[in-house]
Parts: sequence; C-alpha cells; structure tokens
Amino acid sequence: MTLIDGKATAAAIKQEIAEEVKQILTKGGKQPHLAAILVGHDGGSETYVKNKVIACETCGFKSTLIRFEDDVTEEELLAKVDELNRDDDVDGFIVQLPLPKHIDEQRVIMAIDYRKDVDGFHPINVGRMAIGLPCFISATPLGIMTLLQRYGVETSGKKCVVLGRSNIVGKPMAQLMMQKNYGDATVTVCHSHSKTLKEECREADIIIAAVGRPDFVTADMVREGAVVIDVGTTRVKDDTRKSGYRLNGDVKFDEVSPMCSMITPVPGGVGPMTICSLMRNTLLAAKHEVYL
Repeated sequence: MTLIDGKATAAAIKQEIAEEVKQILTKGGKQPHLAAILVGHDGGSETYVKNKVIACETCGFKSTLIRFEDDVTEEELLAKVDELNRDDDVDGFIVQLPLPKHIDEQRVIMAIDYRKDVDGFHPINVGRMAIGLPCFISATPLGIMTLLQRYGVETSGKKCVVLGRSNIVGKPMAQLMMQKNYGDATVTVCHSHSKTLKEECREADIIIAAVGRPDFVTADMVREGAVVIDVGTTRVKDDTRKSGYRLNGDVKFDEVSPMCSMITPVPGGVGPMTICSLMRNTLLAAKHEVYL
C-alpha cells in the first residue's frame, strides 16, 4: 500500500510556482495578488484562510485579507466584491464559505468576476469546465487530479465511483474524471441514499469519498487493490488532543488502507492540495492564461 502524500506534493508544487514567480519578477512582470474575504470567526475558515496567506508567502504572491463581522449586510459584502472586481492589482480573490445564513451565498458567488474567480465556483467557470473549455477549475477536484497524475494512477478506462454530489467537490470531480483530456474514466456518482452503494464501490478501481461523514467508507465497500481518495475533513471531539478535536476522514482508514494499492491520509492528503491548486489558479489569473 502506498500512502499518497498530499503535503509533500503540494510543497513541491508551491516551490515550482515560487520559481516561476521569481522569473516573472526578474523580467519586470507583476507580482501575483490574491485577496480573500473572511466573514465571522468560524474556526475551520480561520485556519483555512491563514494557511492560504502562508501559501501566498511561500509562492511569492502578494496577499490581502479582508475581514467582516458576522453581522455584515449582504449589500456591504457585495460592494466589497465589486471593489475587488474593479481593482486591477488584484488578480484573483475568494469569498470564504460558509457565509452567515442571512447572506445569499449564490448571489455573492455570481457577483464575482469569473475572470478573478480562482475558487472556480462561478457558473461560467463551472459550465466551461463541464464542456472542456479553459477555465478556473474548483480547487479540491483540481488538487485530486494533480495527485492522481503525480502518483501515476492510471485513470483512462477505469471505473471510478465518486461518493457525494456537492457543487464544490462531487459534481466537478465527476465531470473531470469522465472528460477525455482529464480522467477519461467510467464514472458513477453515488451518495448516502444510493441503494446499490456498496456494490458500486466494490467494483471501483478508484473511489473518491466526499460525503462529509466520518468513517463512512468501510472495508466491505472496497475491493483489493483499489485507489482511495479521502476528501473528508470532519472535526471530531478528541480529548487527547490539545485542540480538543481531530480531523477525521470519510474513510475508515485503519481497516480500509490494507486493502488499497494507494490511499490518501487525513490530514495530509487532499487538504494541502486544495490550497496548492488555489495558488496555481491565481498564477494563471496573473498571467492571463485562461481569460485574455
């Protein structure tokens, strides 16, 4: 069994990006600039945005963090989005989700200029990805594809089961895995209510678990030699940890890993690749390689 090390892979890619940024600056080019809007004080979001700022430093990017309290109005948030859309120095920006319940997330996402939507959530980017046109690909699915490629996982013609149907991971992941120029696989999308879920999984060469349920994938769902990608990052109470919690994946790692040819750990698997992919999208935005 090979452990797919997302942390090491992401570190290597960030160094590659940093070298490219150095070359751009040496030639008198513009330093890539990523901005992030953070609303409230959600622990997971705070950590995620902090890691994005650190990644920007590693890659040689300029970064800007814009904070709002939970009681920010939707109009105030939309006004800031419009300001970033019109700021020529900002190459790409993200609005960290989730947002407070009184704010319409979809309306905020729609307000982002798709040419600066480095999270890949805008319907224009989602639609272009679905039909194979150049676009900003959602960071987590892009990170997973990168891991599969860098570890030499054969996907063409293979059976892939994607567990989960979210707009952020499940749906775009399935689209990428079925496209000829990406996964070129035979893809089945399952979810917690799928009646033949275990049977589908047992036939899969590749399982990508993104249901958000700790230990959802068990040994009886995985065939010998399968590649298992665990996207889950649920906070589970753990009094033995200083933080009082631990991150738990969707896969019951201890019993599933002996059956796999390759598997991602949690943490240290998909998570670091998500931020790494965001950096790649920002570099593309700065270079105007996706949208001229």
